[in-house]
Amino acid sequence: MLILLPPSEGKADAGTGRRLDLARLSLPELTLVRQEVLAALIGLSGGDEAAALAALGLSAGQRGELARNARLDRAATAPAGQVYTGVLYEALDLASLPAPAQRAARRAVLISSGLWGAVRLTDRIPPYRCPIGAKLPGVGALSAYWRRALAPAMAAAAGDGPVLDLRSGAYAATWAPRGEQAGRTVTVRVLHERDTPTGPTRSVVSHFNKATKGRLVRDLLVAGARPRTAAGLVTALRDLKYTVEEQPTPAGRPRQLDVVVTEL
Repeated sequence: MLILLPPSEGKADAGTGRRLDLARLSLPELTLVRQEVLAALIGLSGGDEAAALAALGLSAGQRGELARNARLDRAATAPAGQVYTGVLYEALDLASLPAPAQRAARRAVLISSGLWGAVRLTDRIPPYRCPIGAKLPGVGALSAYWRRALAPAMAAAAGDGPVLDLRSGAYAATWAPRGEQAGRTVTVRVLHERDTPTGPTRSVVSHFNKATKGRLVRDLLVAGARPRTAAGLVTALRDLKYTVEEQPTPAGRPRQLDVVVTEL
């Protein structure tokens, strides 16, 4: 099983170990593209401040992010699983997983990134700021740039097993499984159901959507779930007591699941 996660805007303050070495990251076929994107980000961040802030969607109070970006090629690194610290990763709580679940996470999880394309939890990267919606000099829109580069690497990483795709929309757009592989892919939307005077209503709550996805991955890893098909993945979620509703899906498209929760 391959589990695809989004990155988080929240990141560790600094790395703790050796400098960045792109050649040591997973999916080595992406090395040249990573070099191009990294060089463009460093150049942008070390240039005109106003232009860089605008391109990266930062406020004037976040100019410190530019200084950090400008020295990424010589910055200390940490495992990606420690660099990302947002709501999903807090709920996943990798450090507290039992050893077998940690090993399973290292095998199964890939994290999408506007800067790296995709990395595994153990890949050593420095903290950075580079949203997928950014446009970099010489590179252009990152979503389109990665869409051209990622397809072979991601298809190979997915192999012939099920794919649990928990990426947000902008990151999901960088790689969409095709054909038979799409049929083995499951996407998840989290809905909060609550009672109102006119009856039950459902809504998407961003913060809780991320937290639920983190807990969902954690539960699968702790349970040692190893589904071999998309249907088996759906069954595994139901066995873990998640309320799962399948939505109609056209042929050749990923299966769409609603996970319904009643408590925030």
